[in-house]
Amino acid sequence: MTSDLALQMKDYRLTTAEILYRLPDHPSLLQSYIWQEYDLAPDFPTLKRFLDFWDNHLEGKLYSVKVANVSLIDPPKAKHVDALYRLH
Repeated sequence: MTSDLALQMKDYRLTTAEILYRLPDHPSLLQSYIWQEYDLAPDFPTLKRFLDFWDNHLEGKLYSVKVANVSLIDPPKAKHVDALYRLH
C-alpha cells in the first residue's frame, strides 16, 4: 500500500468527481455519486479505470462526470506587508 503523502510526492492530486447516472428502472431520474481519490492530472488514469468498471459491471448508465482536483502540497508563498501597526 502506498501512503497518501508518497502519492502526493509523485504529483498525484486529490481528485473529486461528481457522477450523474440513470438506473434502468427509473430512466427519468438522475442520481448522483461522489468519487474521491488521488489521481494524476490531466489524464486521470484511476478515474478512467473506475468509470470503465462502472460501464462494464454496473447497471446505472452514466449521464455526466464533473471533475475537480487540487494539489495539496505546494511551495510556501510569501506576501509583502502593506502596513505595520504598533500597539502599546
